[in-house]
Amino acid sequence: MTLDTAPVIHVVDDEAPFRRSILFLLESVGWQAVGHESAEAFLQAQPACPEAGGCLVLDIRMPRVSGLELQRRLMAAGSLFPVIFMTGHGDVELAVQAMKDGAVDFLQKPFKDQQFLDAVERAVQLSQERQAASRRHQEARETLERLSGRELEVARLLALGQANKEVARELGISEHTVHVHRQHVMEKTDTGSAADLARLILRADPNGLD
Repeated sequence: MTLDTAPVIHVVDDEAPFRRSILFLLESVGWQAVGHESAEAFLQAQPACPEAGGCLVLDIRMPRVSGLELQRRLMAAGSLFPVIFMTGHGDVELAVQAMKDGAVDFLQKPFKDQQFLDAVERAVQLSQERQAASRRHQEARETLERLSGRELEVARLLALGQANKEVARELGISEHTVHVHRQHVMEKTDTGSAADLARLILRADPNGLD
């Protein structure tokens, strides 16, 4: 596996000796790991989540921008990085809040090496699932963009289970015109049924049939 196709683990911790020890542990078992001395340094680097996956290991308490604040900023930006928090004694309440905000795990320092590596493994697997879902979402959007505005209207009504006659009545066009649009829709989207169309529309937008 090349560096371009390997998962990347980003470690953000302001304590340099601890950060180096975590990076050494990750690299010793074959992970590609990158360290950042602060949340600001990570934001400045702006690393994207690789297609092969990855995760973000964050100290929950850091000066200026905390781990919690970094998590919130990344979520607002739509980041695909799962977050594992490292917490000190007495930070359990903060860790619970982090989990509510979408973190996948939190580990209280000091933690066992294997406990940490198992958490990283789970987070990377989750990121790969998110990447796959993101690709399916993008592919569905691109497929629907092949349709004209009218074809998209027809596709949505067909996906809702309406017959050609009902679609014609709702859109104020002839049933023959609906039939022609239906054929174009099926050809352009490579679908064979209303159920296929519904799945495609929902992959592109979970609220697409509301």
